[in-house]
Amino acid sequence: MTAGGRSGAAARTWPAAGGLVLSALVWGLSWWPVRHLQQLGVQPLWTTALAYLPGALLVLLARPRALGQLRRSPELAVVALSAGAANACFNLGVANGDVVRVVLLFYLMPVWATLLARPLLGERVDARAALRLLLALSGAAIVLWPRHGGWPLPRQPADWFGLGGGVFFALNNVMLRRNREAGAAASMLALFAGGLLCGALLAWLLQAVAGAPALPPPQAAWLLPAGLFGLALTVAGFGLQYGAARLPAALTAVVMMLEIVFASLSSALLGASHPGLRTLLGALLIGAGVLLGALAEAAAQPTAPG
Repeated sequence: MTAGGRSGAAARTWPAAGGLVLSALVWGLSWWPVRHLQQLGVQPLWTTALAYLPGALLVLLARPRALGQLRRSPELAVVALSAGAANACFNLGVANGDVVRVVLLFYLMPVWATLLARPLLGERVDARAALRLLLALSGAAIVLWPRHGGWPLPRQPADWFGLGGGVFFALNNVMLRRNREAGAAASMLALFAGGLLCGALLAWLLQAVAGAPALPPPQAAWLLPAGLFGLALTVAGFGLQYGAARLPAALTAVVMMLEIVFASLSSALLGASHPGLRTLLGALLIGAGVLLGALAEAAAQPTAPG
């Protein structure tokens, strides 16, 4: 490759990597606005709906045809529902539990994606995939292992939300791969609309059935941070799409794992998490499973000629 070719590749790589880092930063810090809004009387499910409203509106304004694609595709509807459920679970988890535990359990997503890819994509679970699953599940067991003995099972609602969010996000990713022919605009609309509709519907159901708090009267005290949070998530969503479309899968996975670093550091500094040696060891094993999976996916992709 010539010097000009290298400089051109670098010029394309750095903005793409920057988009991924920005996305990881926003999602790694997202626990804080969720908790802040909860203190202001906005329950996490309403926060989920409000946060994804700007992105859905932006896609509709820029690509109005995406709505027709979404309405005509039952599988994109599954993408929307799984994305909404994943975000609702994640926000409920980080709002009420140990942030690092929830993020790590959510990052078991590649385990569930590997298992779901068998029936939905026809992909085999070979020995290397089984090793990756074993690493990630071993890390989860270490994170969940009780200090005073017992089985390594979720014992708090936040743990279940973290695990459930990872399962739904895995389904979301597998269904996106199954529907690669769908346009980027339709896929983005499914992601944003899913967060908006699932969050609002679940919030309303909890309000009607369990007496959960309703959305507070409009006030700048909570509308402003909710709007800023929504804009940040919109930028993060487009940054992820831009970066993932231009960088190898392995590099994308490595950069996006900065989300765990940002979440861990910020929550530890602000007292929302207290990760110990066991949690760190579990994080290493889960991270190893994620990275090995990304490397295997990158190796399986055809190399562009040149």
